[in-house]
Amino acid sequence: MRKTTLVAAGAALVLTLTACGGNSGGTGTDTKASGDGKGFGLAAPFSDALQLASASKEGTQKSKSAKMTMESSDPAKTINMNGAVKFDGQNTAMAMTMNQAGQQMEVRLVDKVLYMKMPPEQLQKMGTDKSWVKITPNGDDPISKAMGSSLAQSSEQSDPTKILEQIGNGGRIISSDQTQLNGEPVNHYVAEIDISKNLDKVLESAPAEAKSQLADKLKGVKMPVELWLNKDQLPVQMVLDSSAVAKAAGAPGGASEAGKITVKYTDWGKPVDVAAPPADQVADLGEMMKTGGR
Repeated sequence: MRKTTLVAAGAALVLTLTACGGNSGGTGTDTKASGDGKGFGLAAPFSDALQLASASKEGTQKSKSAKMTMESSDPAKTINMNGAVKFDGQNTAMAMTMNQAGQQMEVRLVDKVLYMKMPPEQLQKMGTDKSWVKITPNGDDPISKAMGSSLAQSSEQSDPTKILEQIGNGGRIISSDQTQLNGEPVNHYVAEIDISKNLDKVLESAPAEAKSQLADKLKGVKMPVELWLNKDQLPVQMVLDSSAVAKAAGAPGGASEAGKITVKYTDWGKPVDVAAPPADQVADLGEMMKTGGR
């Protein structure tokens, strides 16, 4: 059980990328202004969700990579993460550092394999003298089986275009304004995603036996989203709120325990190179689970 608990905590970094959390407002310096963009160097905000999603998706797909910071918090914990991501569908690669309760962990996702560098004392408790452990999507141990499809989905969902697609697919823009976020002119949107119209993506990694039940529970549920896009229609900040989704799905603790996520993007288009750790420094979680510590 100890191994399972420790690894699940580390894997939360990548799985958080598929979660939908956030607060009702953004972070950073947000100075609002009305108008059509004059003085801001911006095009007027979109009023149609599909046009918004299409324009931002086009800009994001051209840029391909970005630095990313993420803050996930709920009443019980706060997790801060930062790093860089190269967006390439299921071949997405990322290198992130996670800080939680004074503990730091490095995580890399390369070729669909998740590598985690935990504090030495935790690795020792797991029974390895290696610096890293890895989870592969095709492993036959319980953790790998449980996380295989989630790893594939999370690598894609780290790409903000996936959220944009869900907004365009039956979502709607509730309001918009033009503002400055941390000194940069941006178009700010408050929108919502219709979960019922995006169930295939939302439930992609759910167990087959649970999909039908979850689909019924999520009918009519809306997920609030806030977006800040720069003059190139690239996301600068994204905030999502999954409280209603968590409550409807019957998540432990309900809406009050829903994770909250704010994601910020910088340095769009700058090269990102992520490499797997040296093989002799990596322990295979699947093999460790087979030899004991289940």
